[in-house]
Amino acid sequence: MNKFGNIFKSLREEKGLTQQELVDLFNNQYHYKFGKSAISQYENNKRIPEVEVLQKWAEFFQVGLDYLLGNSDIRIPYKKISEEKDNEDIDLWLSKTDGYKELPEDDRLKIIEYAKFMLEKHKKPESK
Repeated sequence: MNKFGNIFKSLREEKGLTQQELVDLFNNQYHYKFGKSAISQYENNKRIPEVEVLQKWAEFFQVGLDYLLGNSDIRIPYKKISEEKDNEDIDLWLSKTDGYKELPEDDRLKIIEYAKFMLEKHKKPESK
């Protein structure tokens, strides 16, 4: 749980937001009624949101749940479930390649996007 608070705070600071500004934006966008104290509890590892709320935070910060929870160092942007699954499948496949895991995160994301592009480009048309 320690990782979550640190990551959460880091994401808030990357956006240049105070705890109050973050709460105001999030509540307005997702129709919640969180207070600044909830953000403080998250950042100080005193509390972790429920799964439904975690998904909203991942969407808000445009990161994957695994990243937000500290289970991955790859900040895969929040996407539709099928796209995220495709990314995870490609990432898993590529992780078996020597040197892939040592690449910077942004380079790994570029490789995943290029792989998806090439797969889509060469996809056979569905027969009717």
